[in-house]
Amino acid sequence: MTGGKVLIVDDDDAVRTVVAHALRRAGHSVRTAASLADMARELRTHPPDVLVTDVVLPDGDGIDHAGRLASERPDMPVIVLSARNTLTTAVRATEAGAYDYLPKPFDLDTLTRTVAAALKRGGAAAEDRVVEEEQLPLIGRSPAMQDVYRVIARVISNDLTVLVSGESGTGKELVARAIHDLGARRGAPFVPINMAAIPRELIEAELFGHERGAFTGAAQRSAGRFEQAAGGTLFLDEIGDMPIEAQTRLLRVLQSGEFTTVGGARTIRADVRIVAATNRDLQQAVAGGQFREDLYYRLNVVPVALPALRERRGDIAELARHFLDRAAEAGLPRKTLAAEAVAALEAHDWPGNVRELENLMRRLAALSRDDRIGAAEVVATIGAAPAPNAGLSEALPDPGIEAAVRAMIERLAREEPGALDDGSLYDRVIGAAERPLIAAMLARHGGNQLRAARAIGLNRNTLRKRLDALGISPGARAAGSDEP
Repeated sequence: MTGGKVLIVDDDDAVRTVVAHALRRAGHSVRTAASLADMARELRTHPPDVLVTDVVLPDGDGIDHAGRLASERPDMPVIVLSARNTLTTAVRATEAGAYDYLPKPFDLDTLTRTVAAALKRGGAAAEDRVVEEEQLPLIGRSPAMQDVYRVIARVISNDLTVLVSGESGTGKELVARAIHDLGARRGAPFVPINMAAIPRELIEAELFGHERGAFTGAAQRSAGRFEQAAGGTLFLDEIGDMPIEAQTRLLRVLQSGEFTTVGGARTIRADVRIVAATNRDLQQAVAGGQFREDLYYRLNVVPVALPALRERRGDIAELARHFLDRAAEAGLPRKTLAAEAVAALEAHDWPGNVRELENLMRRLAALSRDDRIGAAEVVATIGAAPAPNAGLSEALPDPGIEAAVRAMIERLAREEPGALDDGSLYDRVIGAAERPLIAAMLARHGGNQLRAARAIGLNRNTLRKRLDALGISPGARAAGSDEP
């Protein structure tokens, strides 16, 4: 179906104008509203085929209203737009019966395609459960995380098997817990098992349990993880490290939905949802004969690709502050981050991903002398490890520096838009780069200002003036320092 009637509800004049123009250009008849009251009038007088609504409106919540409309008008698809790009929003929109959820800023071509698809398919039934923000362990509003949130929102209402892939430290278990905590099995156990941490000969007993006398040392019957997770979710972490012989039995269980304990004869029903995770390329493992192809397809029903932290730098500040808050809740001193410290965090490549960031924040919370953490402390604590391909090509720019500059400009655009036009931008950016440079070289030379100045290419008096101007503490001198 083309040329449908579309109602756009948003309190931002610019959004209404741009979206309406794009949809009219695609052949649709478009009307607009700026509030829930306006929406109600339009629904009575000019009922649309598709409703496109913002969440935060002057007189109420667009998602709550969409939930009521889904039961009253199940034939009218609702597309939710929101600048609150959290997992909560994606899940609430899905559970309210929304046809789709698009985080702002959205691509107009994507919205146009979504409206066209909604006209063909129609709406869905609403659910009544409310999702609270504090329930959710995932943090971040970057475009990379939006894709993750949308998949999670779509799988919580079913029992499809999910395979989460991503580098170590990206938070794969948090995704599995979110799927469990938001789904129908949330009242039953969530049971994780790390396949890489179990001796090869014990994996089957760990998964399926064993009977007394099944093997040497089996003094009594023991329930396996499938039994322990009955009615709930079984999280198979590092599934790529599972021995090939154990993969065969796991495949049989996934196919039949039944298993027996090691040494047992009684058949037990496998009433669990499976979420698996890996930091390996399973397709490559399949090609190399280390992983069964049929098991791979059984597990990879719904793939979730979790981005590395360097691919979602816009989330670093929010994550860092979250970890500082958690550290304070655990009894460590409460700390905040200076803007330059955030820029230094965003410039780091985070090979250990979110886990590394959490570790760093706890360390800074415990060891930082000041209530406000500066860039010098961040750089010194991270260390000055060389890049993996340092020296291969001096012509190539450092992607970390480029990302830090872009992040700083984006932050100024949000917090101090005047700074982009008042002539101060060059000094701000150079100052932000100068501070971590000096701090890093001081740390590298044990606080020795003379050696740091020589390494940077400054004389010692100039370095001292810059330390005073930037408010950098040179720190304790190294043993044997020739500083006066």
